[in-house]
Amino acid sequence: MQEETYQSKTETAYRLLRRDILATRLKPGAALKLGALRDDYGVGWTPLREALSRLEAEKLVTAISNRGFAVAPVSKGELEDLARARMVVELPLLLESIAHGDAEWEAAVVTSHYRLSRCKIAPDDPSEAAVDEWDEKHTAFHDALLSAARSSWLLRFHATISDQLRRHHRFLGLAPTLRAAEGRHEGYEKAVAALREAMGIGHHTALMEASLDRDIERARRLMEEHIGYTLHAYIHTEEETGSGSRLDKAASGRKASAE
Repeated sequence: MQEETYQSKTETAYRLLRRDILATRLKPGAALKLGALRDDYGVGWTPLREALSRLEAEKLVTAISNRGFAVAPVSKGELEDLARARMVVELPLLLESIAHGDAEWEAAVVTSHYRLSRCKIAPDDPSEAAVDEWDEKHTAFHDALLSAARSSWLLRFHATISDQLRRHHRFLGLAPTLRAAEGRHEGYEKAVAALREAMGIGHHTALMEASLDRDIERARRLMEEHIGYTLHAYIHTEEETGSGSRLDKAASGRKASAE
């Protein structure tokens, strides 16, 4: 019984930390102090250490020699690498899912698309609750599209890539664009337009329809475009608000202080 309780606390710590890292409530590069985490999450030292070790294995946390743990950093270079990795992994999964999808798969895709369509996107509602809801429903839509694929290893790789892309998107593209729009920084309109295009339902609808029609070439083209939207939104954010260079400098400063 005591062992089950201990494992439950570790799992609780893991899930709470993972949730807040992916949502960037725990910022990339931020130090993870055990004392502060214990107070914030109400979990003891040992479950926290084990949870952090699990997150390190997932490359969401980094261990700093003699200094504990920090949230894994993000960067433009890694965002580009993740986009390439997603292309390699997600395209064959989508084509495999289209080939094997049945009526149950079709229903799951349509249902997840409907739920996504009911969400407000960040340019219209920048609240944390709205962003979290869109993020959850967006992930569910893409998971549904791929759910008929049969390659368990590719699906596992996709889940890892998807998690990393979510926090890169939120920290490098979404948050700086919304700050620029709120402050009406010069050139913010193009960044907001790129974000609206990336999050809008129109392209998701086209992707759903091509997949349900079993139109492989159209689905492939649309997925290639869709994968590029996250990077596209970041590039406009960097160009129009200058956030990219500031983030890179901030990340370098955090890394130097950690060392």
